[in-house]
Amino acid sequence: MRDGSGRGWWRSTWVTWRDWFVAAGVAVLVLLGARTAPPGRLELDPGGYLLLLLGAATLAFRHRAPRLVLGAATAGLLGYQLRGYPGVIPAVPVLFALYAAVRVGHRRSAFVALGVVLVGGFVGEMALGAGDQAPPDVFQRWFLLVGWMVAACTLAEVTRHRQAYLAEVERRATDAERTREETARRRADEERLRIARELHDSLTHSISIIKVQAGVAVHLARKRDEPIPDALLAIQQASGEAIRELRATLEVLRSDDDNRGTGLDRLEYLVGGARRAGMPVTVRVTGEPRTLPAPVDRAAYRIIQEALTNVARHAGPASAAIELDYRAESLTVRVDDDGRGNGESDAVPGVGLVGMRERVAALGGSLHAGPRDGGGFAVRADLPCGAVA
Repeated sequence: MRDGSGRGWWRSTWVTWRDWFVAAGVAVLVLLGARTAPPGRLELDPGGYLLLLLGAATLAFRHRAPRLVLGAATAGLLGYQLRGYPGVIPAVPVLFALYAAVRVGHRRSAFVALGVVLVGGFVGEMALGAGDQAPPDVFQRWFLLVGWMVAACTLAEVTRHRQAYLAEVERRATDAERTREETARRRADEERLRIARELHDSLTHSISIIKVQAGVAVHLARKRDEPIPDALLAIQQASGEAIRELRATLEVLRSDDDNRGTGLDRLEYLVGGARRAGMPVTVRVTGEPRTLPAPVDRAAYRIIQEALTNVARHAGPASAAIELDYRAESLTVRVDDDGRGNGESDAVPGVGLVGMRERVAALGGSLHAGPRDGGGFAVRADLPCGAVA
C-alpha cells in the first residue's frame, strides 16, 4: 500500500478495473457490430471472433503500454479486413489505442499506425482482391477509417494540451501563492525588527535610567547608614527584571525563535519581587510538575505576571494566591486576591485582560476573570498542553 492508508493501492486497482470495463464494453460492441454488418468475403469464423476479442482485450493495457496496444490493435484491424470478414468494426479498438498513445505524447507511433492502416490496408486489399467491389470504393472505405483515426488523434492532442495548460496554471498559482507567502513573511520580519529597534531605543533606555537611579539611591542610603525603603529595593529589583525580560523579548523579535523567552522557571523571581513590594503572595502547586511546551510555559508566566500587576494597581492592600494545577493534558493557572476589586472588571476590559484572553485563545484554552463571591478578584486559565509522554 502507498500513502499509509491504501489510497494509492485503491486508485491503482480502480484504474485497472476501469480499463477492463472499457475493454469488455468494446468487446461487446465489436461483436455486435460484426454480427450486424453487411456480409463480407468470408463469414465470421473462430479466427474472426478471435481477432475481434484480442483487439478489444488489449485495451485493458492501453495506459501501461500504449504503443504496444496500438500496434496490436492495428495488426488486428488489418488482419480482419484483409481476411474479408464483415464490417469495419475492429477500427473501434484502434481509435481507443490511438487516443491513449497520443494523449501521453506518442505522436510518432500514431502517425506510423495511420500510415500502416491507410497504405497497408488499401494496398493489401487491392492485392488480395476485393470481389465485386470497385477499387474507388475500397479506397473510400479505408480513407474514411483513417479520417476517424485522425479525429481521435486530434481529440487526444487537444486533451493533452488542455491538461498541460491546466498543470501550468496550477503551477503558476502555486508559485504565486508561495511568492505572496514569502513577501508577507519578509514584511513581517521587517516589521518585527522595526518593533525590536523601537523597543530597544525607547523602553530599554528609560528602564535602565530607572534602575541606575534606584541603585544610586540605595547606594547613598547605605553609605549614610540610613534605612533603605522597601519600595526603593522593589523598584531596583523590578527594573532589573524588566530589563532582562525586555532583552529576552527583543531576542525573540530578532530571531523569530519561539523557544526563547520567559517561563515558569522565573516564577520565583516574579513572586519575590511582588513580596518585596509589600504584597503577600503564596504559591501552591498540585499535580506532577513537568516541562511544558514553550508557548504554554510563557503564557502561564505572563498570565500570572499580569494578574499580580493588576492586584498591585487596582486591589489596594491585598494578598494574592497563585495555584498551578498540572493535569494529564492541561495546566490550570489560578490567581486570587482579597483586595477591594479590580478596575479591569468593568464593562470595558483593560489591555491586560485582553492580552490574557488573546494568549489563552491562541492556545485553544479558556479564561475566566471576574470578582470573587467573598470579595477580591479571581483569574483562572485552562491551558491545553498535550498528554504526558
